[in-house]
Order: sequence, then C-alpha cells, then structure tokens
Amino acid sequence: MTSIGGSEMVDWNLAVATATRLTRPGPEVSRDEARAIVAELRRYAQESEAHVREYTRMFGDAEPPPHGTPVLIVDRPGWVRANVAGFREVMKPLLGKMQARRPGGAGGAVLGTVGGKVTGVEVGMLLSFLSSRVLGQYETFAPPTRELPAGPVKPGPGEAKAGRLLLVAPNIVHVERELDVDPHDFRLWVCLHEETHRTQFSAVPWLRDHIEGEIQSFLGETELDPGTLIERVRQAVQSFTGGNAGGEKDDSADDGRSLVDLVQTPTQREILGRMTAVMSLLEGHADYVMDGVGPQVVPSVAEIREKFTQRRASGAGRLDQALRKLLGLDAKMRQYRDGERFVRAVVEEVGMDGFNRVWTSPNTLPTKAEIAKPGEWMARVHGHSE
Repeated sequence: MTSIGGSEMVDWNLAVATATRLTRPGPEVSRDEARAIVAELRRYAQESEAHVREYTRMFGDAEPPPHGTPVLIVDRPGWVRANVAGFREVMKPLLGKMQARRPGGAGGAVLGTVGGKVTGVEVGMLLSFLSSRVLGQYETFAPPTRELPAGPVKPGPGEAKAGRLLLVAPNIVHVERELDVDPHDFRLWVCLHEETHRTQFSAVPWLRDHIEGEIQSFLGETELDPGTLIERVRQAVQSFTGGNAGGEKDDSADDGRSLVDLVQTPTQREILGRMTAVMSLLEGHADYVMDGVGPQVVPSVAEIREKFTQRRASGAGRLDQALRKLLGLDAKMRQYRDGERFVRAVVEEVGMDGFNRVWTSPNTLPTKAEIAKPGEWMARVHGHSE
C-alpha cells in the first residue's frame, strides 16, 4: 500500500484534517454525562443483539454464533477517520487505475500531488457534512488494519471480513433532544436498527462479498477520461440548478439527479439498480425490525417513530436540501420507506421464515422492480400467484 498523502490520487490525511477542522463537536454534555451515554449505548448495543436475533429468526432454530465484531462509540471525528479507512479500501482498485494513467515524470508527480490535495479537501468537506447526520453505521468494508480513534490496531479473529458497528454518540444526543423524546428509549431504538445490520452480515456469509463485488464492478466501469468527467459534472450542475448556461430552465434536463446518477455508463445503471434494491432491502428490514421489536422493549416507540419520520420528511435549509440532493441522500430516504414496505408486505403474506428466503443467495434478493411490487418477488421465489 502506498503511503497516505504524497502523490496519491486522494490525499486521505488531508481529507481527515479538513473534515475534522470543519466538523462541529456536537451538543454540550458534561464529562460525567458523556461517560454515562457511552456506557448506555454500549449496553443497549449488547442487549439489542438478542432482541434482533429472536425477532428476525435469521439463524433459524440454530444457536447463533457470537458476532466477533466490535461495537465502537465514536464522536464525529472518529466517524470520519473510520470512513476514510473504509473509502480508501473500497476505492483502492479504481484509484490504482487512475494513478497508472497519470502522465509519467516530474510533471505527472506534481499534477498528482496537487490533484490529490484538491480531492482530499473535497472529500473532507463531504465527510464533514455527513458526520453530523449519521446516527450509527455498520462499517462493512473496514481494511484489515484500521485507524481507530485511539490509533491503528489489528483486528480480532474474523473481524476484517465481518466489519464493526459504529454509534455516533453526539448525533444520537442531538436528535433525541431535537425530537424531545425519551433519551433512553431513543438510544435503544437506534441500537436495534444498527444491530439489525450487524445481524444481516453475520447471518448471511455471502452478503458482504456480493455487495463488494457489485461496488467494484460499478467502479470498474467508471469513465476515467478527465474531459468526460468534467462534462458529466457540468451536466450535473445544470440538472441540479434546473437551468442552462443562460439561466433559463431546460425542461428536457433530468432535474433532481445526483452526481452519482450522472457519471454512469449503461452498465453502471444496471449495477446501481441491483445495488439500490439490496440497500432498500437492508435499510427497510432494519426499520421494520426496530419498530417490530420496539413495543416490547421501547415503551415510547410509537412517538419516536412518528417524530422521526416527520424529521426525515421535513426539509432543512436550502443548502442542506441542495447537498442532500446532490449527494443522492434523498434517494436513501426512499430506500428506508420502500424497503420497509417490501419487508412488511412479504412478512404479512408468508411469515418471517418465508421472508428469510431472501437471504438464500444473490438470486433470491429482490430486484428494484420487486421492491416496489413484493408480489412479484413472492411469485418468483415462493411460487405465489399475483
């Protein structure tokens, strides 16, 4: 692995430094409060494991094995460092190709250094924006040796493949205060969602490699020609603003498309369709489980869900809305909604064990069309008539 910074295509050190400098620390809490919050989140994460495994029945009647994956309670800079490590691992093949195409000699080295720093700043700015919005995350693609908040450590047995669970304490506290809900109920509710993701990857051994393969296929199709990329970005800006160079609205433009949408080849669109279906399934399943388990262990779950859904639906300021659309985060909100509807419809028709056939192989995952029409998935996998 080449050293961070220097002539790499992305200066990852600079990305971390930029994000850390721009990221706000979060809500004010005393040192004792912070310790109590961290301890409670860690305890709830552990408690959630049994609730989720019993409710989902993803291990059937077998005795579930221990996760073997850690739970990390992090602040916003800690989340940034963890995700930079993951991005660097996933993007390694693509950046290697781009580096190989860079002109040789001193000019190419200078170009790479300057470009890497510019890209590092851009990545850092995006991570800063996201770091105050993520409540938790199952980090699927952590590298074998990872940069934790306390420094680099070696993973435990099996951990490199299994990933780790991150809970972003300041963001959880911020949202629970903003919603004015019971903080203990909200923290457990969040842990139920994130624990569901950890259970998904623990119970389905092929899932991580399948998703990673789709991502690498998507990146492998990326247009590496700088001129083409610049033109795609220009199209994205025009589409996003809804106007042409003269400022007049172009009704033929694809309004509201994100940067990700506008850098795709036809093959990438096919891959993205499959990835969207999988992510809708995973997020919708986690939402379904957190609410399904909720009434038993989270007394105020109905109030939390109502307020949280309103928060998702309500737009923030214009800049926040603009960034969400440009980054494709509005599409992620649809994934929660559409995926949850799919899971609910299937479970109501064929039960939880019938739904769990979705985890049999990549061939039993729903397509993007089936997410919207669960009956088609049941007809294909269960032989149910529409």
